[in-house]
Amino acid sequence: MALFDRSPADVSVYEVSLRDGLQNERATVPLRGKIRLLDALVASGLKRIEITSFVSPKWIPQLADADDLAEHVKPPPGVSFSALCPNAKGLERARAAGIGEIAVFLSVSETHNKKNVNKTVADTLAAFEETIGPAREAGMRVRGYLSTVWGCPYEGDVDPKKALAIARKLVDTRCR
Repeated sequence: MALFDRSPADVSVYEVSLRDGLQNERATVPLRGKIRLLDALVASGLKRIEITSFVSPKWIPQLADADDLAEHVKPPPGVSFSALCPNAKGLERARAAGIGEIAVFLSVSETHNKKNVNKTVADTLAAFEETIGPAREAGMRVRGYLSTVWGCPYEGDVDPKKALAIARKLVDTRCR
């Protein structure tokens, strides 16, 4: 397919259940339980694990212990831990907790992005300036990723050209 002719030969898979999975649970998993889950994920052979998100506990109370989790766990050799940092305050918390890699994200779908982060896609990309540059200047790795690439629960199918155009904008920010 011509649209994907310039796609990379390899991709990296990041495990996100500690963040994306647990943030959707009604009950909050205690810190000890999160550490046990993380230990099991590492023991299973996973090499890249997104352990939490530095977001306001007001919006995602299940991740209110992000600082404690990040301070209590260190990746073994050959494994990297990262955390989602949607804004400058999240970046500040991640730095204080010793996180070496952060992630930023946005949705390809305007509706999903607006419902998720209360911003348009363009506004989200602009807001990354307060996170990506300062993180890179601090020596942190920055990974960018997209949600609703193939489809949106609100808008239905997503145009692959739109997804690629937004992905290119993320690449232009020098995200991995």
